[in-house]
Amino acid sequence: PNTVLRDLSGFHLHRGCLALGRRPDDFKIEDLLARAIRPSGESLLVVLEGLTNHDNVGGVFRNAMALGADGVVVCPRCCDPLYRKAIRTSLGAALCVPFARLPDWPAGLHWLKAEGYTLVALEPSGEAIASAARRGLPRRSALIFGTEGAGLSEEALDLVDLRLKIGMVAGMDSLNVATASGIALHHFREALVHDAPVD
Repeated sequence: PNTVLRDLSGFHLHRGCLALGRRPDDFKIEDLLARAIRPSGESLLVVLEGLTNHDNVGGVFRNAMALGADGVVVCPRCCDPLYRKAIRTSLGAALCVPFARLPDWPAGLHWLKAEGYTLVALEPSGEAIASAARRGLPRRSALIFGTEGAGLSEEALDLVDLRLKIGMVAGMDSLNVATASGIALHHFREALVHDAPVD
């Protein structure tokens, strides 16, 4: 009964289902990168800075799984992708998409550069992502997203190779980060799919 489930868990369960699992060890960044690069050499990562809303993190993971990202990297300040609310919002994607926490932020982004990733900041001052896509997008990219209000830190922006924005109507300059991640991942996935070599 729901009353028993509520007593066991300490909160109201919307679906009447309770599970207990053993949390796996977190990936180290080097382990994540070793499995994130495809045999073709391509790779698409999502990088999150400062996201503390579990719904947003869950939404980003759902987009990452649906649009073929190879992994997610989170900064030390990001909330836990395996928190119950993030798992629920992600529709379980947080349990499927590999992720690693980058302890040394933002200097740890050099790990990604050393592996050949182009660091791409989603940032309102950048070039429109649609325009960049017409010229061709990097084959090994790490898309970096910040919070809707503060955006990415200056320290992180100093390390990026490319700044892109999502084109919007006049007077609007931002979207919810989960929405923005879906749009950006769609552009990059389309570029990888359409430019993939044919056997």
